[in-house]
Amino acid sequence: MASPEKARVPPAVQTPIPPITKFKIGLCQLKVSADKEKNILHARTAVEEAAEKGAKLVVLPEIWNSPYSNDSFPVYAEDIDAGFDASPSTAMLSEIARRLNITIIGGSIPERSGDKLYNTCCVFGPDGKLKAKHRKIHLFDIDIPGKITFKESMTLTAGETPTTVDTEVGRIGIGICYDIRFQELAMLYAARGAQLICYPGAFNMTTGPLHWELLQKSRAVDNQLYVATCSPARDAAAGYVAWGHSTLVGPFGEILATTEHDEAILISEIDYSQIELRRTNLPLEKQRRGDLYRLVDVQRLDSE
Repeated sequence: MASPEKARVPPAVQTPIPPITKFKIGLCQLKVSADKEKNILHARTAVEEAAEKGAKLVVLPEIWNSPYSNDSFPVYAEDIDAGFDASPSTAMLSEIARRLNITIIGGSIPERSGDKLYNTCCVFGPDGKLKAKHRKIHLFDIDIPGKITFKESMTLTAGETPTTVDTEVGRIGIGICYDIRFQELAMLYAARGAQLICYPGAFNMTTGPLHWELLQKSRAVDNQLYVATCSPARDAAAGYVAWGHSTLVGPFGEILATTEHDEAILISEIDYSQIELRRTNLPLEKQRRGDLYRLVDVQRLDSE
């Protein structure tokens, strides 16, 4: 029988010490229009403003270059793998990350790959190079009669790979919106040594008031790490109305910064020493009953 300390299979990895352990993060809550070029320029300006305010890590919203609709995804989709000529949105992110010497969690955009479409987040380092690409794993299919019905699976394909990426500002796990509802993914990221999970997301006016803050705090406190979310600003005239309320949550479940539903550039501080402090105060990892239940990281097991 497994010992209580062996609460995960494989066991949790040692988190690497990043070059920067205390830094400012910028969350850019942006209004999205039907004009793609305008959206790209708007995002560029917001990233520049966040960097001017001291942010070394900047996060953009889910689907920031396109209206959030199944009709729009195929029209606004970009072939990221084909290079920047085929992907003006990621070309901008690469250029500005390099010019400003920052790390960018590029929200998400519709991605075209062959005959498939994905909801994809790209991460760029201070050298402008693409460090990681996360395709939304859990597709947003919801049907609450009289409230909201939306099925991403009508146009999008689910990603197959959980994403952790080592950056200048720590090891970061990436999820997109609906991914936040699945605690197993966050646990997997914590087991892989993530210090921060970023969730670009666009919760709606039905689930947002009830679940958005609750889920962020749950993922943070359950795994004793930082959680950052970035939403589009609310547009009451849009076909899909976002809840907004981009937020940074600390490893004890404390809200460190949040905003309302209008456009905003939120700047706050992350201090990774707080993770170690909270894990020492409340040693959940050592207290898990690995003899009774375990999280299996299939990809790590298969790679051994």
